[in-house]
Parts: sequence; C-alpha cells; structure tokens
Amino acid sequence: MAVKLVVIYPRPKDVEAFEAVYNQDHVPMAVAKLGGKTKIVATRVLGSPAGEPPFHRITEVYFPSMEALEQCAASEGGKQTIGNAVSISSGGAPVFLVAEEETFVFWALNKNLDKCAYYAAF
Repeated sequence: MAVKLVVIYPRPKDVEAFEAVYNQDHVPMAVAKLGGKTKIVATRVLGSPAGEPPFHRITEVYFPSMEALEQCAASEGGKQTIGNAVSISSGGAPVFLVAEEETFVFWALNKNLDKCAYYAAF
C-alpha cells in the first residue's frame, strides 16, 4: 500500500527568507537524500476563507510502502532532511503526519457537464 509523509509548515516569520531556503536548499536536499521516494508534491498555501491561514506550505513525500517510508526516515539522509525541515521552520515546529491517499477522479458524462461520474482508486 502506498503511503506518504506529510509535512505542514506554519506561516514563517519571514516568508521570502523561508521560500528562498526551502526552494534553494531544502527541496534539493529532499530530492537527493530521501531514498525510496516515488514523488514529492510541494504546495504553497495561498489563503483561507477564514482569513490568514496558519500554515504556509504542505509537502507530501510519497513512498511505495510503509516499510520504504520507515527505512527512509531511519536513514542518515532521512534524518538530515527531517532535521533540516525543523530548522528552517521559523514560524514554529512543522507538523509531520503519515497518511495513505484515496484519489477520486472526475470526468464529464456529456457535453453539458450537468452530470458527472467519479472513479475511486483504492
């Protein structure tokens, strides 16, 4: 079963400084040192209907299995990258979660787009 490590970064004290370090240092480190990953998705939070969001970035690192994630986290490169995530998070400690993903894919059944169907990939 595929799993992912989710890292949620609080809003940093200095957004521009965080973005520079995140993009120039942290992402290349994650790409190089997180063994066994199959994909990284980096999301920048733009806003919230409730006002200024408490979080700035959500990063998802995908693995083919829980065993692969655990091996990565226990490796020297995994420890360095997780430690770096904590050290660059100037708005407070990042939240780390382990999750499995359920995807729903939608497509139109007719030209009027008034009826849709979905496919759940399990």
